[in-house]
Amino acid sequence: MIHQTPATHRPLTTALAEAAAMAGHAPSVHNSQPWRWRVLPDALELRVAPDDRLAATDPHGELVTLSCGAALHHARLALAAEGWTTSVQRMPDPGDPDLLARLTEPRATGADPDAMRSVQCMQVRHTDRRPVSDEQVPAEALNSIVSAAGREGARLEILDRDQVLHLAASASRAATIEADDSGLREELEYWTSRSGGTGLTPEVLPEQPAQTTVPGRDFGRPGTLPVGPGHDQAASYGVLYGDEDEPVAWLRAGEALSAAWLTATRLGVSVVPLSGVVEVSTTRQTLRGVLSGLGYPYLVLRLGIADPDHAGPPHTPRLPREQVVDTSAVTGDAG
Repeated sequence: MIHQTPATHRPLTTALAEAAAMAGHAPSVHNSQPWRWRVLPDALELRVAPDDRLAATDPHGELVTLSCGAALHHARLALAAEGWTTSVQRMPDPGDPDLLARLTEPRATGADPDAMRSVQCMQVRHTDRRPVSDEQVPAEALNSIVSAAGREGARLEILDRDQVLHLAASASRAATIEADDSGLREELEYWTSRSGGTGLTPEVLPEQPAQTTVPGRDFGRPGTLPVGPGHDQAASYGVLYGDEDEPVAWLRAGEALSAAWLTATRLGVSVVPLSGVVEVSTTRQTLRGVLSGLGYPYLVLRLGIADPDHAGPPHTPRLPREQVVDTSAVTGDAG
């Protein structure tokens, strides 16, 4: 059922299409942007775009699903900023696993100021892989980021010093294992040599390995991002985790990632996702032990205050909206 559109609103189908386009700002594994949207007269469908170019990094599609979850949360907020509240059906069709979510039952409720601020954060959020400054992230900010993740169906555990050292050892082990995997190296070659709207450009990759307690990903080639002499000793590390290891749990983890990251952006906290330790089954199991077996880890996050004296990296490229948002059901365009 389509509810009456208030005079202050754009038409519902326009709002749905704009929300899907805004969701393109979400973070994704290797900036692959694996989401595809279909605008219907009274709903918005999210599908995953199967891509064998992530078969080595993400053979079961977990990180792709997490990425799509981040886009789903972005779209929900963009609709709320426009004054629309929707119901979310996750994995609505067991016979169609590529259909990840459907936003339905749109209701005009008035623009949400918090969502409007989040939409602003979407447009400035980016990944800065440089070492962070010597300023600690305030405890109040960490608590807000943790709470934001928790409201979206996953949990974020901020690690203590001993846990960080265990994480560092696991991340180092994962990096060694992945460096010996020719399939992974080929995939990184692909995603770091793109010239279109996806992938990781040289400008966002460090020109040399940064001095960090927990090693970041070795992308197989140097970028052009100056890292400076700093170290991440003031950084905090967290593990995003949950009770289940099913596709819907990974989707919810992506929504939690989006909520946490947008909150961090609003509070001036830099976020770097670290997935290598989760990609390798043995180190993922070790990471679960770091959590005392409380749940299944989905992603590691580095949290810190960016170096204010040096410009950070640019935004990664984005696909044009016509490649990711299908409006043919509401425009009659079959192209």
